[in-house]
Amino acid sequence: MTSGIPLRDDFDGFALRALAKGTKDAAQARRLLALAEIYDGHSRSDAARIGGVTLQIVREWVIRFNARGP
Repeated sequence: MTSGIPLRDDFDGFALRALAKGTKDAAQARRLLALAEIYDGHSRSDAARIGGVTLQIVREWVIRFNARGP
């Protein structure tokens, strides 16, 4: 099994959790927390569970995050 699309290297799990804590947008916070889980070395399945979405949606979040940032 492949490891998936890598996340950009200018962020980490701690930084994304801090951004999630500061946002008032619940959907954005959920996305950031899911991506933080990936940064911390957990599986994309774990990230999907945290985000309440499918693996395909997590993949789309990673692609969007890599292109545009948080």
